Amino acid sequence: MTTNVSQNRYWQHLKVAFQYLVPQLALTRLAGWFAEKQWGSVTHLVIKAFSAKYKINLQEAQKSEAKHYASFNEFFIRPLKADARPIDADQSAVCFPADGQISELGAISNGQLFQAKGHYFSLADLLAHDSELLALFDHHPIENGKFITTYLSPRDYHRVHMPCDGTLRKMVYVPGDLFSVNPFLAQHIPNLFARNERVICYFDTPFGAMVQILVGATITASISTVWAGVINPPRKGKIQSWEYLSEGHSAVVLKKGEEMGAFRLGSTVINLFQADKIDFLPALTAGSAVKMGEAMSRSPVTQDSSV
Repeated sequence: MTTNVSQNRYWQHLKVAFQYLVPQLALTRLAGWFAEKQWGSVTHLVIKAFSAKYKINLQEAQKSEAKHYASFNEFFIRPLKADARPIDADQSAVCFPADGQISELGAISNGQLFQAKGHYFSLADLLAHDSELLALFDHHPIENGKFITTYLSPRDYHRVHMPCDGTLRKMVYVPGDLFSVNPFLAQHIPNLFARNERVICYFDTPFGAMVQILVGATITASISTVWAGVINPPRKGKIQSWEYLSEGHSAVVLKKGEEMGAFRLGSTVINLFQADKIDFLPALTAGSAVKMGEAMSRSPVTQDSSV
């Protein structure tokens, strides 16, 4: 028994060390290059093998056979049939933005978010110390709001949707590392989500301010939004910010359940809500499997929303 425990710890340490040693950017660029290639039967064989390994249900996709996809990326961000993900129509419902598994959820306490056993990360780091965004969540002396982290595994649908109606106010691209973000590494790499590359989207909603963050990872070759297209690459190595509803920009208004972005290879979505605006459903816990469109909370709609 002692030998097995020691061997298990050895392999755990090796997996973590590999994340620090692997050339993250080079591997990500290679994955992006491969995923865009149109190699006919070779591409179709890769898609079939990937689908079999991860038990992907292609019957719920608009294109249900591997041969219908010209590239791996086209397959990976495959749109689903219109009825594959019913959206909870209750006005009090805030829905999950993506398929996946809940990593963690709860209160943002004293400016800290729970990452996994033994690890927290700061709200300020996550939001790249953006004073405008921080002001939305730091006005309460103890509880700064609520968060929920959804991990998208390779088998999941990789388009990201709106959890509720929203009007876009700001988008921020934050460069960073490209560690993998699976649950095992969330338990072993400190500050994981606040150190990885990410795209931060701030919306006004009927439930107050809501931030939806698309977190990059190893071989996540790009992140896109429906209003701006592909955000990365290029990776300029600096924070970039876009304001909306200002001079030269049109309003971006999205309804609950509408697509807002996509990962070209998978990662994680983090949602932030202001204090006292929503309450997560009691049955939800870390490890819960979820589908886009299912309710994560049922809360009274805020009457002073500017959506």
